[in-house]
Amino acid sequence: MSVHKEYKRVTTHALKDMKLRGEKIAMLTAYDYSLAKIVDDGGIDVILVGDSASNVMAGHETTLPITLDEMIYHAASVVRAVKRCLVVVDLPFGTYQGNSKLALSSAIRIMKETGAHAVKMEGGKEIRESVERILTAGIPVMGHLGLTPQSIYKFGTYTVRAKEVEEAENLKMDAQLLSDMGCFSVVLEKIPAKLAQEVAESIDIPVIGIGAGGGVDGQVLVLHDMIGLTHEFKPRFLRQYLNLYEDIKGAVSHYVSDVKEKDFPSTKEQY
Repeated sequence: MSVHKEYKRVTTHALKDMKLRGEKIAMLTAYDYSLAKIVDDGGIDVILVGDSASNVMAGHETTLPITLDEMIYHAASVVRAVKRCLVVVDLPFGTYQGNSKLALSSAIRIMKETGAHAVKMEGGKEIRESVERILTAGIPVMGHLGLTPQSIYKFGTYTVRAKEVEEAENLKMDAQLLSDMGCFSVVLEKIPAKLAQEVAESIDIPVIGIGAGGGVDGQVLVLHDMIGLTHEFKPRFLRQYLNLYEDIKGAVSHYVSDVKEKDFPSTKEQY
């Protein structure tokens, strides 16, 4: 029996309903109008306008350089394309850590200027005050634990997190805290599958995994990795569904050749 249910609009409530019914949640990133339209039409439940735009759209080495203004630009472009899915926007580095008033004003700007439906924040107890203040304003918050790329210089590496007992226990407590505070969902990135499943089974809110195994409530990937637009990044957790890098490169080479050989435009392709 299928647990798949059609939603005219995916809301935070719909995601909780999916978890209750055992329907897995499908989430992808998108950063622009054209691709967001395709992703939404493809039936995705959640689009994350990730600060990974810093890497895939702007070519930065980390997610740290992207600004709030840039995130708002990307998010507004995505929202204009979307008819069905929930749109969640990353609060970028430096817009919420350690300052709950700044966190609230950042989240309000995203909601007002983009039309998005929720924000995502990295961290647990250390950002508690910021999360509480944003939730009090009626803005839905998605948490993010495990490998938190905005803290890359603290970790010094992108390896799997929470393999040690202490870090695993802290992660469980942080997940429970985010759930108790009223976050509607939490992303777990690059942690052992067994731990991720334990967290998903112990809290009421949907747990979305990336490199966290199949025992969670949903999955998220970076679109550009999944469709092979980027080709250098191939972690174990990535399943690549297309190889657009080679397809597009081939098309460009073909076009260049046609122009150089005076094959394009033909008489049918001119006025």
